[in-house]
Amino acid sequence: MLPRPATVDDAHGIAVVHVRSWQEAYRGLMPQEVLDGLSIAEREANWARIIDEAGRDSRTLVVERDGEIAGWASFGAARDDDAAGSGELWGIYAHPDAWSSGVGHVLIDAAERALHAEGHEIAYLWVLEGNERAASFYERHGWASDGAVKTEHRPGLVLRERRHVKRLT
Repeated sequence: MLPRPATVDDAHGIAVVHVRSWQEAYRGLMPQEVLDGLSIAEREANWARIIDEAGRDSRTLVVERDGEIAGWASFGAARDDDAAGSGELWGIYAHPDAWSSGVGHVLIDAAERALHAEGHEIAYLWVLEGNERAASFYERHGWASDGAVKTEHRPGLVLRERRHVKRLT
């Protein structure tokens, strides 16, 4: 499994992974009606736009298995004011059928290396509170909670997330 930069042609596969992973990983952590209402078509349109705007400098990587997108990672410069100069792992998801297959490891390793190559010595990510599977995954890869918490309000839900950080080498 080798990660590669995402292209607009990957938007559908990325959207499928995005929706299916949310529906599985966040069951019981978010209102079920929110998860049931997720739209692959809407996510596909968003991802096509995101990737198209990024062009050749896409900061979204994908991994394929059997010709299908099995996971993706999106990353870049920190978006939070208190983390200027840091890198941020904006999102990393694997299709539930690919959990525990090594897809996540390949993606997080590639994202960390890319962030470090871009000059970031420290990176962070946000984990939905209660998502112990994800928190354990990140901790196994050297990320640790720094105690920061944020609350994000979205239509139909409130997300409480904990920040994890890692020194990149």
